Amino acid sequence: MKKSLLQILACPVCKGKLRYNKKTLELECCHDQLAFPVRDGVPILLTMDARRLSTEKQ
Repeated sequence: MKKSLLQILACPVCKGKLRYNKKTLELECCHDQLAFPVRDGVPILLTMDARRLSTEKQ
């Protein structure tokens, strides 16, 4: 994920910053505890495709 792209992307729910998780290939919103998939280099920022992050600290 390019840093320049990551700087302009925002969580579709809260409009907060997203962080890229290289292990899971997902963009994560810590505030909403949601992870959005990145498929073939394309971020999928649809809430219906997001998964809940575990409550354990990562």
